[in-house]
Amino acid sequence: MGKVYYVSKHVGLGLLVLAVTALVTIIALSIAYDKERAKNQDTLGDGAADGTTPVPTPFTPKEPWDRYRLPVSLVPVSYNVTLWPRLKPGADGMYFFTGKSAVVVRCVKETDLLIIHSNKLNLTSFNGHHAVLTGLGQATAPAIQNSWLVVKTEFLVIQLRSRLSVGASYVLYTEFKGELADDLEGFYRSEYTEDGVRKVVATSQMQATYARKTFPCFDEPAMKAVFNVTIIHDQDTVALSNGMEIGTADSVIDGVSVRVTTFEPTERMSTYLLAFIVSDFVNIKSTQNKNLLVRIWARRKAIDSRQGDYALNVTGPILQFYEQYFNATYPLSKSDQIALPDFNAGAMENWGLVTYRETALLFDPIMSSTGNKETITTVVSHELAHMWFGNLVTLQWWNDLWLNEGFASYVEYLGADYAEPTWNKIILSDVHKVFAVDALASSHPLSRREEEVNTPAQISEMFNTISYSKGAAVLRMLSEFLTEPVFTKGISSYLNTFAFGNTVYTDLWDHLQQAVENTPGMHIPHTVHDIMNRWTLQMGFPVVTIDTRTGSITQKHFLLDPDSVLDRPSQFNYTWFVPIKWMKTGVEQQQHWLLQETVSGEDWVLANTNVAGYFRVNYDLDNWHRLLSLLNTNHQALSIINRAQIIDDAFNLARAKIINTTLALTTTKYLSKERDYIPWESALRNLDYYILMFDRTEVYGALQLYLKKQIQPLFEHFKTITANWTKQKADDLPFGDVIPFNAIFHLDFYLFHNSHTGMGVQGCGELIKSWYRQWMENPHHNPRIHPNLKSTVYCSAIAFGGVEEWDFAWRMFKNATLASEASRLRSGMACTKAPWLLNRYLEYTLDPTKIRKQDATSTIHYIARNIVGMPLAWNFVRARWSYLFKQYGGRSFSFSGLINGITKRLSTEFELQELMKFKEDNLHVGFGSATMALEQAIEKTTANIKWVAENKAHVLKWFNDESK
Repeated sequence: MGKVYYVSKHVGLGLLVLAVTALVTIIALSIAYDKERAKNQDTLGDGAADGTTPVPTPFTPKEPWDRYRLPVSLVPVSYNVTLWPRLKPGADGMYFFTGKSAVVVRCVKETDLLIIHSNKLNLTSFNGHHAVLTGLGQATAPAIQNSWLVVKTEFLVIQLRSRLSVGASYVLYTEFKGELADDLEGFYRSEYTEDGVRKVVATSQMQATYARKTFPCFDEPAMKAVFNVTIIHDQDTVALSNGMEIGTADSVIDGVSVRVTTFEPTERMSTYLLAFIVSDFVNIKSTQNKNLLVRIWARRKAIDSRQGDYALNVTGPILQFYEQYFNATYPLSKSDQIALPDFNAGAMENWGLVTYRETALLFDPIMSSTGNKETITTVVSHELAHMWFGNLVTLQWWNDLWLNEGFASYVEYLGADYAEPTWNKIILSDVHKVFAVDALASSHPLSRREEEVNTPAQISEMFNTISYSKGAAVLRMLSEFLTEPVFTKGISSYLNTFAFGNTVYTDLWDHLQQAVENTPGMHIPHTVHDIMNRWTLQMGFPVVTIDTRTGSITQKHFLLDPDSVLDRPSQFNYTWFVPIKWMKTGVEQQQHWLLQETVSGEDWVLANTNVAGYFRVNYDLDNWHRLLSLLNTNHQALSIINRAQIIDDAFNLARAKIINTTLALTTTKYLSKERDYIPWESALRNLDYYILMFDRTEVYGALQLYLKKQIQPLFEHFKTITANWTKQKADDLPFGDVIPFNAIFHLDFYLFHNSHTGMGVQGCGELIKSWYRQWMENPHHNPRIHPNLKSTVYCSAIAFGGVEEWDFAWRMFKNATLASEASRLRSGMACTKAPWLLNRYLEYTLDPTKIRKQDATSTIHYIARNIVGMPLAWNFVRARWSYLFKQYGGRSFSFSGLINGITKRLSTEFELQELMKFKEDNLHVGFGSATMALEQAIEKTTANIKWVAENKAHVLKWFNDESK
């Protein structure tokens, strides 16, 4: 059982008195404000404001309002927020919402300034000011001398005639109107069509700095408060928020018949976790989890076709797992999860009301693939982990974002594995993925200095692979060397101590160290602080070299380009305390810490078993050959994960010039015997770099021949499964069998899509084209294409087809009722080889009626993956950078992916110069949350140029020799 959170009787009574006092004051203020508002001819009902446009304050860094961080003189206690979104456009064609907010603040330091976040809100004027301030209890509020908005730092500034008193509480009241835009930020508009009827949803995304776009608030994670929410909405809609709805009443406001829904007060929480939704969605629910109400919300058709059932079934077990894992009960009265048609992130952990893309929550038992199911399980598990790690205990500031995201990214696999055993793929999804980024000189530490994370764009830039995947990898390593019982004991103590509060990373180390000290027989060579600070306060990771001839074990900072210049010094001189799990001739050995002991002998040695540590491993040449021989003769003597690790380490060590490129290529020779997915996927990801570097050169032909030789046996092994595809559902086929076959199709297509003579692997092309043609002949029936293979089949058939195949896919895409099916088709259409079709598709990304805004940047990315589409996408982005930046670039988490996608193939000096010119030409526009991605693109392109020059001849010779 989890520990129950409670407040004492005296504290509870005190809070109740404060709440009643605040409510009485707010009611009294509302009457006075109504009279004042009438004088100004401003009413909440019509959303009118004074019409004045505040003049932005000139930038003077010395003033408090010209800094991006809030002053520390005031802290919010509670908010009363009322919002009324209009789901039909006004006379000017604009969608909007109106609202009012009363925030109770406590003064902790004398000040005559009240500074609160407000962005893109038209504030109602009261006696020429943007707000009204009153004292609470015995306090008397000073008169407002002046008030103004600062556009740059997104503040409402209120200058008072005298100072606020320390310890006193005050109420700041505002009324406002905002646009219910389709920009996917703050309180925004999502649209969809069902049964030919266009429908509008009012929904929200507050993380990281968008709550201020919904109502004036103290929009920083440490500024936690209790929120009392009321939503006014159309009577044929339902309103949702973080708390349970506690009352609904039909009313008439300003001649409009509406429904008013009130919600229970939230727990003390951060603004970025707020959620407000108005829709005509319906739900399915369960109360089996200790009577906790769990609901899945979605479009009626999605719920009616049972697309929410799977998410409902896994939510309860995952919540139960986390309650046991964290030794802390779920602290809310309900758990709502909702699938939205328009949502920029994959999902968002709003406390009590988690929002998702439809692809991340809805599963059709007939149409969806095993991969879709895996995605839903891991994303739901990730978001539910946040209910404790991030929501209950929250980072102090965004420079420690990894505390939220890294932890959720680690335990999501534990929760998913509890709900669906055997799906744990953290090595492929996180460790190998982040190695590629953290090996760059332009990487950054997990915990950054606060001054490096200041503006909204800099905050959004923190939502990257380092925070998520490195955070997960490092925490997994920590759990491995502490052991899971000690790790969870420390985590539970941390969560229970700081419940409803904020922390910095050292708080976590403190509690884990206490767990170590309180565990008899537990010993680590240094404190948790000393060990882990080296992994979180300096960027990068080591390569550990084991020389079995001399017995020495050494470490060195691993850089993909050894010639790159580091401009970020490290207090630890880029050395780490490295925990090494290892085996000798298949026998697990006792864990050692780097330099503690030596390893020598003539037996094969494998270090970093189960890839428990966040580092790469190199060996002397003799041991490399022993491992390669083992792979060729008895590869199953090594675990699946370690087979994947040997391949990944070798390829990356070769790119860093630590071992020979041909040694890395030799790790793939045994793959004709490999039947498991993870080693193949590791190889495909690494060979993908060779394809990107060489698919425009003569090397590509030799590479094709070699890989055809390797995958033909695999195709023959798995093709017998096809006999049953028309008779079985997705769940009836083994996950481990279908995915390698899908990988074959994918690789086969990718290798041979430029060939004019066929698909390469005998039988592959014929199957794919016949399946797609049968579907075209009967669009309402698609039995031949198994859900697990649809992505690859769509891509391949469209690539080898023409306009007829593409237009058919477009029609199916526009009419798709399942989001995951639409997503597969959207990706598949980017595979065509016709430049005019690709250019037409690029233009579609500028039209939200064709491609939703949430999908625009990823669609461009898909097109850039196509060898024909790459130069088209590169030119398209450069020509329209100003527009794309305005739409997506300021703060979008996903914007960096656009830069990464369109620059992956760049590998010539001319292309590097084009990239540098692109940067120079757009300095006046800016790069926002893609700034770091652009610097990394320049670094990677520079490294690509050198690598190709040094390796092209060797690689060509090796592939030619091995293909004979």
